[in-house]
Amino acid sequence: MFAVYAAEQQYRHDTWSRDREHAILASIKERRAAVASRHPARVIARPQRVAWARPIGLHVAENDPAACAVA
Repeated sequence: MFAVYAAEQQYRHDTWSRDREHAILASIKERRAAVASRHPARVIARPQRVAWARPIGLHVAENDPAACAVA
């Protein structure tokens, strides 16, 4: 009889914990959605990448027109 009681208590505890975690995750999602709707996404301009000289000693394909000095 004690094993049945312990199993029921464990089930109730697990159910309560799972429901609480689901409620917390739902509130986090709702809060993020509310914040996202208030603040439009910002576009961050990234600087253009430039072609820097490759370090000496870097071996590249021989027919690569962009290859630079190879030691």
